[in-house]
Amino acid sequence: MVRLGGVTVTERSVAQNAQLALLLEVSGTPKPGNVDREREHDDLRFEHFMAGAVGARSGLDRAAVGDSIGPAFETAVEGMAGQSGGNTQLGALLVLTPLVAAAADERLSPSSADTVVRETTVDDAASFYRAFEHVDVAIDDPPDGLEPLDVRRGSDAIPELREREMTLFDVMESSADVDGVAAEWVSGFERVFEASKTLLEGSGPVADRASDLFLELLAAEPDTFVVTRQNRETADEVQERAQEVLDGEEDATALAEEFVERDINPGTTADLVAGALFVALERGLEV
Repeated sequence: MVRLGGVTVTERSVAQNAQLALLLEVSGTPKPGNVDREREHDDLRFEHFMAGAVGARSGLDRAAVGDSIGPAFETAVEGMAGQSGGNTQLGALLVLTPLVAAAADERLSPSSADTVVRETTVDDAASFYRAFEHVDVAIDDPPDGLEPLDVRRGSDAIPELREREMTLFDVMESSADVDGVAAEWVSGFERVFEASKTLLEGSGPVADRASDLFLELLAAEPDTFVVTRQNRETADEVQERAQEVLDGEEDATALAEEFVERDINPGTTADLVAGALFVALERGLEV
């Protein structure tokens, strides 16, 4: 039990904070292009994200008690996928799972998270690939020479993984130049930890801070999921217009409506916000 503002509350577990981070992320509004509590896509609704966060809990629990990262991630994705909207938070879970593992040992830091991911195994990579059998994902074709390791192959790619002796960290490293979540894995979750400071230093409702952070991250770098689903030109436009919102030259709500209409979904940025929320919660962000 802890005292916050004169009120006694029960301290949340690491896995509960990870689940709460997923819920707070989708609750923030406006987040141009993403589902939030006021905007939805035709086939992907706010309720799907809520249900996905509930379903993912079993995998987050596994990471929190020291289970291997790969199986914990696969369990989280399988649970997340148990709703009718499809893939809601796979990328966010790929950010959160190693952070939960690091936090469970009371050593949540960039260096500890880096240690966690570098200690992953080939078996972890196999579980990662199996996770893709539970969801449909929008990804580009793999680079030349890596076609046998296309994650869309699911379990069929596992013999090739074992032949090449690729750990889950190796898999992430091979995609780090084109995927924002993979880039976090090989950088000690640099953007996530830095963004968590913004949340801790801010004021007002946490979901509002999360939506503000989303815009800041979106303006800082092109969203790799937009690059994948549309193209680099669109991702550059999204980045520029997010900066215009920050500069007061464009309205965030109007931009959110437009991006939903155009089916532009900066999902990687949302994944990083979820990770930042978790780190901030573990470091004392009050909710």
